[in-house]
Amino acid sequence: MAAASAVSVLLVAAERNRWHRLPSLLLPPRFPGLFRTWVWRQRTMKYTTTTGRNITKVLIANRGEIACRVMRTARKLGVQSVAVYSEADRNSMHVDMADEAYSIGPAPSQQSYLSMEKIIQVAKTSAAQAIHPGYGFLSENMEFAELCKQEGIIFIGPPPSAIRDMGIKSTSKSIMAAAGVPVVEGYHGEDQSDQCLKEHAGRIGYPVMIKAVRGGGGKGMRIVRSEQEFQEQLESARREAKKSFNDDAVLIEKFVDTPRHVEVQVFGDHHGNAVYLFERDCSVQRRHQKIIEEAPAPGIKPEVRKKLGEAAVRAAKAVNYVGAGTVEFIMDSKHNFYFMEMNTRLQVEHPVTEMITGTDLVEWQLRIAAGEKIPLSQEEITLQGHAFEARIYAEDPSNNFMPGAGPLVHLSTPQADPSTRIETGVRQGDEVSVHYDPMIAKLVVWATDRQAALTKLRYSLRQYNIVGLHTNIDFLLNLSGHPEFEAGNVHTDFIPQHHKELLLSRKAAAKESLCQAALGLILKEKAMTDAFTLQAHDVAIAVTYNHDGSYSMQIEDKTFQVLGDLYSEEDCTYLKCSVNGVASKAKLIILENTIYLFSKEGSIEIDIPVPKYLSSVSSEGTQGGPLAPMTGTIEKVFVKAGDKVKAGDSLMVMIAMKMEHTIKAPKDGTIKKVFYREGAQANRHTPLVEFEEEESDKRESE
Repeated sequence: MAAASAVSVLLVAAERNRWHRLPSLLLPPRFPGLFRTWVWRQRTMKYTTTTGRNITKVLIANRGEIACRVMRTARKLGVQSVAVYSEADRNSMHVDMADEAYSIGPAPSQQSYLSMEKIIQVAKTSAAQAIHPGYGFLSENMEFAELCKQEGIIFIGPPPSAIRDMGIKSTSKSIMAAAGVPVVEGYHGEDQSDQCLKEHAGRIGYPVMIKAVRGGGGKGMRIVRSEQEFQEQLESARREAKKSFNDDAVLIEKFVDTPRHVEVQVFGDHHGNAVYLFERDCSVQRRHQKIIEEAPAPGIKPEVRKKLGEAAVRAAKAVNYVGAGTVEFIMDSKHNFYFMEMNTRLQVEHPVTEMITGTDLVEWQLRIAAGEKIPLSQEEITLQGHAFEARIYAEDPSNNFMPGAGPLVHLSTPQADPSTRIETGVRQGDEVSVHYDPMIAKLVVWATDRQAALTKLRYSLRQYNIVGLHTNIDFLLNLSGHPEFEAGNVHTDFIPQHHKELLLSRKAAAKESLCQAALGLILKEKAMTDAFTLQAHDVAIAVTYNHDGSYSMQIEDKTFQVLGDLYSEEDCTYLKCSVNGVASKAKLIILENTIYLFSKEGSIEIDIPVPKYLSSVSSEGTQGGPLAPMTGTIEKVFVKAGDKVKAGDSLMVMIAMKMEHTIKAPKDGTIKKVFYREGAQANRHTPLVEFEEEESDKRESE
């Protein structure tokens, strides 16, 4: 009892003296994040709910990485977690982590994760007092928040009125303007006729941005640079908005050229308090979706940072906001900023804010939902160091970032520590499902300054090794190492502007790398023949075994002396190799007909060609027609048999991985047959139409 009393006294003293501010005084700069985390955990242990709204069990109405993230904090607080899962997620990580798990239906999200009635029923069955919606799915659904309220279940988020006001972009713009928050010129009216929208676009002046009135995440968003393309882009935005939010209403805004995307993390409570936890820069995007985020935003002066934060707090107070929210601004080259939208939920990139402020924002969500005040005042929230988050996706950057799906045959990550976080919902052997977002993980790093954090990010990315599907890891390495990114010169057109440097076509492997791969294959297969020839990347490698244990490898007109061996470390195979006296170390994986080498320089894939007589791939019957880029649903078909089309004409629209993909004609020709109707499911790489080229094109190709 004496010991317990002493701990209580210590914790009360910590609370009174604000010990969370001491790390920078007591420890070297590299330790404050770890120390703040320790102090925060000690402080939070003493809190009890004073409103009688204790939360002892929470249902997470989501899946994957965010569900696992919420469960970790719930476990830390001693709160039981309840998972829900679709048939596709039966064996997923978040199901295994939860204290309880309930099936809620088939893989399509409309029949599972978006089913309000099913989720409410699970909450009742499991006796969960609260529901955490994560992000996406029902997180910004006013009707769901209202339904929770009617059923006496705590919705861990803002009140329905705030979701409504901020979720409808036209309404939010009016509220923000009244609250003194700068807004962008645009049309947010109720007249949704094509003619009205087109007239307002002309009045505002091209380029303009078409945005879905509801939702976010880049869905239902199109840039229109001329009047000629307005109608096609409008229809595309409406289709995607309807599919994503069940509402195809849009607004028109002036498009600010090469803007920055800067957002502010805010928190409100039931007692009328609101604070900001500084800003994040999320400018570097593809398909209007974030790919790398950092906090704080580079190059922002303290006075601008303060103005941003205060504007975000005004925005939150204008709608009586409660819980975690993000106020998003666009910023021009002179650091003028304008309200874009407010996300009434926790953001995917919230960990970078946690890293620079030493907070657990999910814990704040749970405590505020239970009726407590915001744990810290504005003056007590301090900014230390710099953090990056890199989103690791199953996608092919060389193919317009086409999302992918498939098994994670091999998955190894950097070692997690207080300054490195791996936020994920998958393990080696799991599948990235075609039914949901293709994000595999978030890699989050912290250091004392931006350059140190950037160095740590690149080091950690090289240790993130995945085999089984395309990923954007090498692209992220190129991006984070680009001189302009290193200098902090970021904006939303960064990737298109530096397209050539960031998306270089795959170079032929260096001869030294071919030697490494050949040695790895020889040692793995224990092929000790005195002399033989390997074929890789259409290059012949003549190998001779030397009796001293080395190999002579001739590639074209050059001979290499190669020596090395294999060893195991943490269930992985490594190749220690010397090529002409230059030593290296790489992780080695051989899968089917591909050799993978992962080293500090990045990753290399070397294909071993398959003889043509063994290949089962055939293009018979496609007549050069387009193939399905991935498994998905045919949303719209624009052509029929007998139609003549020009190169670039839209043939059909597919919905896959929560995105809309327009399939276009590769050349001039005639449609002989359409293989799929609207609503049908098409598998990856299957022909979509039978296509007959024009005679002139045929002769050119011959």
